[in-house]
Amino acid sequence: MTENSTFDDKEPMTILESILFVASGPVPFSQLAMVTEMKLSEVKELVRKLAAYLEAENRGIRILVHDDKVQLTTAPETADFVEKFLGIESAQKLTRAAQETLTIIAYKQPVSRPAIDAIRGVNSESVVRGLLSRGLIEEVARAETPGRPVLYATTADFLQYFGLSSIEELPPFEETIEETDHKQILKD
Repeated sequence: MTENSTFDDKEPMTILESILFVASGPVPFSQLAMVTEMKLSEVKELVRKLAAYLEAENRGIRILVHDDKVQLTTAPETADFVEKFLGIESAQKLTRAAQETLTIIAYKQPVSRPAIDAIRGVNSESVVRGLLSRGLIEEVARAETPGRPVLYATTADFLQYFGLSSIEELPPFEETIEETDHKQILKD
């Protein structure tokens, strides 16, 4: 910070909001701590408070946290208006196969394609390629198993697409009735 600007004479949440507003993408918590001269834990608490404030006040922006980074994003309920303003066609709907694959990745991440194939019972190569090209998933590592398959996880774009602030906002995983019935048939 410059000599003329001291942190003590500014509202911390206003400073945080301003930094996130001008950032061109996700900002690491560590960078925010350095710039604001705050402890990492204080910055994380401030981000949590700003996120709660923006949501409680039904503001047009939200806080998105992913991979220890934070950014401002538009509120999911305003997507149609923002897309119309920007001249973007409504987001293309995901196919059932893409939805299934994305669900597996979201709840099992990081997960390999062979593991996805085993759960779905079909080859998911083209579906995974499509999700990669849309930026909803990314390669994050390689498994320490034979063949060292690529491991996939969801991205910040995934969170934005589904209007989530973090992966922790996913609803709890519940087995479907069909899966439960199938397991019961196998036991009989």
